[in-house]
Amino acid sequence: MTIIDVHTHAYTREWFDILRAEGGEYNIQTRPDGKEEIFRGSTPVAFPQPGHFDYDLRIKQMDATGIDISIVSLTCPNVYWGGEEVSCRAAKVSNDSMVEAQRIYPDRIRWYASLPWQYPERAIEELKRCCDLGASGVMVLANIAGRSLTDPFFAEIWKEIDRRSLPVLLHPTDPPGVDVMDMGKYDLSWSVGFMFDTTLAVTRMIFDGFFDSYPNLKLIASHGGGALPYLVGRFEKGDEVELASRRKMERKPTDYLRHIYYDCINYDPRALQYLISIVGADRVMFGSDWPHQVFDTSGALANTDALPIDQCKAIRSSNASALFKI
Repeated sequence: MTIIDVHTHAYTREWFDILRAEGGEYNIQTRPDGKEEIFRGSTPVAFPQPGHFDYDLRIKQMDATGIDISIVSLTCPNVYWGGEEVSCRAAKVSNDSMVEAQRIYPDRIRWYASLPWQYPERAIEELKRCCDLGASGVMVLANIAGRSLTDPFFAEIWKEIDRRSLPVLLHPTDPPGVDVMDMGKYDLSWSVGFMFDTTLAVTRMIFDGFFDSYPNLKLIASHGGGALPYLVGRFEKGDEVELASRRKMERKPTDYLRHIYYDCINYDPRALQYLISIVGADRVMFGSDWPHQVFDTSGALANTDALPIDQCKAIRSSNASALFKI
């Protein structure tokens, strides 16, 4: 069985150097163990690992775990910092590094484009360039420097993504207000804040009628959709009592939960089984979050292996193969 991992990450040294020198509120701090970590102010955002920078190491890990194809994306804080010139340059160097990785490993690597979303004209230019260079989709964080993805400011970018019918990996980052909510301690920005970020972003999309406006884009909600599956009943009850004059969506909330896609990286087989019970196995794909410190390739393999064989095959292979035309 071919295994396609739709949720993996990479940095490039040039991107990291740009962040270090011109990251604005993002900064590099040295941890108590002597390793470097990315922070926004005093809130931890991402912890670079050797595998983020080393595609040879990535291929060795894929071979060892039986992963046939990895779809690679830049992770947070992506390129939403530093001003227009810096953001566009950071996007280009990251995307170009993935173009090169796919050139070297054409049968093993695919990639999502990162875009300077705060500069829509430039973002559309980079999107077109990346599609010409073989991008399989787009990666977007769940908020753009605190701005909601449904903001009309981003509409032209979404129109172009929708026109191209592209898969979009929606990945969380530190949500607005993490400092006020004291999420810097105990890595709560990761364990709770990231899940909140994804859940809030997609919930806004659902209730705003976003998927009616952009019916062709194929959204993938990271980490099993955060809390989205668990909130299905609350969404339906909220829609039931909403004033008709304020309602924007054309279908029921559950219909939209079954319209988007998810990955299986939620660390617990019971959570995966519940996700499938809400959205169906045809909406879930294999994800490992490699090479983040919290990656769980072995867990994702074990949790999908425990499913009925038709569900296992769909999640590990056929859903992603159809979506990405692999």
